[in-house]
Amino acid sequence: MGLLLNILIAAVAAFVLWRLGIFVLRSIAHPPEPPEEGELRRVNLRYRCSICGAEVKMVQASEELPEPPRHCMEDMDLVAPPNE
Repeated sequence: MGLLLNILIAAVAAFVLWRLGIFVLRSIAHPPEPPEEGELRRVNLRYRCSICGAEVKMVQASEELPEPPRHCMEDMDLVAPPNE
């Protein structure tokens, strides 16, 4: 009886591991859908902190001219014009 129970537990564990492996392989083979067109736009904006001089290059944004990021508790200054 004990041997039969061990075999049954091993078979169930093997089945669960097999199903888990199939699930992982399917999720890798089918990546999630890309975001809808227009959600993120390509931009080429450079900002500089007027207090410490840190610089940020923004390459994607949800709108064409987004609000400037904040650094040192202040809005950063736009360095490069948006039409570059």
